[in-house]
Amino acid sequence: MTDQLLRVEGLCAGYGASQVLEDLSFSMGREAVAIVGRNGMGKTTLCKTLMGMLKPSSGEVEFEGRRIEGQLPEKISRQGIAYVPQGRRLFASLTVDEHLAMLAKDARGKAWDAAAVYDLFPRLAERRKNGGAELSGGEQQMLSVGRALMLNGSLVLMDEPSEGLAPTIVDTLIEAVHHLVQHDVAVLIVEQNLRAATSMADRQLVMVSGRIEAETTAAELAGNADLQRQYLGVGA
Repeated sequence: MTDQLLRVEGLCAGYGASQVLEDLSFSMGREAVAIVGRNGMGKTTLCKTLMGMLKPSSGEVEFEGRRIEGQLPEKISRQGIAYVPQGRRLFASLTVDEHLAMLAKDARGKAWDAAAVYDLFPRLAERRKNGGAELSGGEQQMLSVGRALMLNGSLVLMDEPSEGLAPTIVDTLIEAVHHLVQHDVAVLIVEQNLRAATSMADRQLVMVSGRIEAETTAAELAGNADLQRQYLGVGA
C-alpha cells in the first residue's frame, strides 16, 4: 500500500438504537480501493459516516493526518474528500454547464475544472446545454463524478457508482477511476457489482455485518466462486 491517506479505526455508528457499523477498521493510500458486500452490510452507512452525515458513536477517522470524525460534511469536503452519492442527486432544471459553473470559481487554476471534466467525459461536453432531467442515467453519473472532481480533493468516495448503468457506461467509469489514480487522486468505491469493483480496484475489502471481514485482491475475488458465494451471495 502507498503512503497512508485515510485511516479508519474501530468505527461504530448507526441509527438510534440500531448499531450498523461495528468496530470497522481499514486504511488506504493514494490508490483505488473497493469495499464490497451484500445488501444491508452497512456500506452506505459507512459512506455517510465518513462524510459527516452520520456521527459515529466511537472510533477514529483520520484523513491526511487529521482527525475528521464527527465534523460537518462541508468541512470534511473542504479538507479534500469529494463524495459521489448513490442516486446522483443532480438538479433537474440545471444544465450540465450550470452544474459545473457552481464550482468553477474555486476550481480556477486547479487540476480539475470544467474543461478537464469534459476531457474525461466527452459525452458531457456534447450534452452541456441539456438539463439534469434530460440526461440518461449514465450521463447523470458522469456529471455526478465530474462535479465531485471539481472540488479538487485528494480522495473521491463513490457510493454504488455502477448502479443501474449499462455495461458500456460502467466501462467508462472504470477508465475514469484508473485515470484518477494515475493522476494522484485516490478513489474509495463502495460497490455491489462484482465486475465493476474488481475492474476499478485491485484491493478488495469485504464488508460483513458492519465490519471489514476480509481483504483480498481483484484477481482472487473475481476468480474464486467460493469466495463470491461466501461473502457476496453470488450464485447462492
